[in-house]
Amino acid sequence: MKNPRPQPAQSVTAPRTLSRVVPGPTALKALTHPVRLRMLGMLRIDGPATATQLAARLGLNSGATSYHLRQLAQYGFIEEAPHASRRDRWWRASHELTSVPASEAEGEALDLDLAFNQAILSLQVGQMQQALEEYAELPAEWRKATAADDIIIPMTAAQAEVLTKRLSDIILEAMRAAPPLGEAASQESGMVPFYVMLHAFPYPGRVPHREGEDKP
Repeated sequence: MKNPRPQPAQSVTAPRTLSRVVPGPTALKALTHPVRLRMLGMLRIDGPATATQLAARLGLNSGATSYHLRQLAQYGFIEEAPHASRRDRWWRASHELTSVPASEAEGEALDLDLAFNQAILSLQVGQMQQALEEYAELPAEWRKATAADDIIIPMTAAQAEVLTKRLSDIILEAMRAAPPLGEAASQESGMVPFYVMLHAFPYPGRVPHREGEDKP
């Protein structure tokens, strides 16, 4: 009996570690500006850029984008990127993710949390609207991969927290297995940046307000 031909070993890519930033209150306040959020997203998705390049994409002047880039750099969201050209200053994102834990704070800290979430929501609504406008032009395989679902489930707060954590873990697991954003490898094998949004909240008007607070 012939010995079976040895099979080539399959290379297994270990999940990578995701770099993330957890901003403090002052840094979070700097990030609530809609232009800075868009610029940070562009640097994460498309890789390093100059103030002039970002200004052209955003329809702003380079003076405005330079100011916002300095603000992002001051709080550690971006950093200078090495580049062959010495005439222009190139910037890159310092992290892949911004993590803002669920707030248990009160007063000004809670106001900052709300302002940040409002800025994020406005950005996401704009992205969703643009995606819908482009939907008819997508290849069939990308239309099949696209979803806009909403599901309502009776749950306790503890059960809801477990569910949202499980969903987040699944999304982050997929991100760890993927090439980093902004690198050429992300364009291989038909890969494009795929936008996943997770919104989970009690159905509006169904949770009693905290004791001592009146409903609007």
